[in-house]
Amino acid sequence: MKVMILAAGRGQRMGALTTDCPKPLLKVSGLSLIEHVVKALKRDGFKEFVINVAYLGNQIKQYMGSGEKWGVHIDYSDEGDAPLETGGGVQRALPLLGNEPFLLVNADVWTDFPFQTLRNKTKKRAHLVLVDNPSHNLNGDFFLLKNEVTAQGKTAYTYSGIGVYHPDFFAGQSAGAFRLAPLIRQAVLENDVSGELYQGCWVDVGTPERLASIQQ
Repeated sequence: MKVMILAAGRGQRMGALTTDCPKPLLKVSGLSLIEHVVKALKRDGFKEFVINVAYLGNQIKQYMGSGEKWGVHIDYSDEGDAPLETGGGVQRALPLLGNEPFLLVNADVWTDFPFQTLRNKTKKRAHLVLVDNPSHNLNGDFFLLKNEVTAQGKTAYTYSGIGVYHPDFFAGQSAGAFRLAPLIRQAVLENDVSGELYQGCWVDVGTPERLASIQQ
């Protein structure tokens, strides 16, 4: 199974930290955020990666290179100066991802999630890893009922930025910038999204405060 890492965002909430440095290259314990993600995935047996880049993307490509340093192979989907957002970025990268389901991971996720458990989560067009709602998303995103993601329910959870997708999840979408979330919501209404709840370590490293928290 190939992995796509979303690394094209501007990271505006990081303020001055991302003026000259793309957010995926901000460091924790001497390693960049994206490097931590790649190393964790490699430990779980993943070796084929696609990384999308836009804002200061050349820095990411120079830093990560071909992936040889970590014993993996990295291809890049370069979106230039006009980021395509989460959905458009994945669609643009589909030729590099092939025809099989792939794992999608945000570059700024800090977690100890066991990625290898997702290899067989391919029965539906998408499978989401959900987490308990953090303070910055108290209302949550989706509900979960017997490993099915639903639009209604008793308790809402937050999408972790980790999921498995079939390439045809993006079928029929026009090229260009669009967000992933509306596609997920539509697929949920069609009962075509499975899911699971993870309650281990997980942080969306989206602000300087959250970056500082994992530094500690």
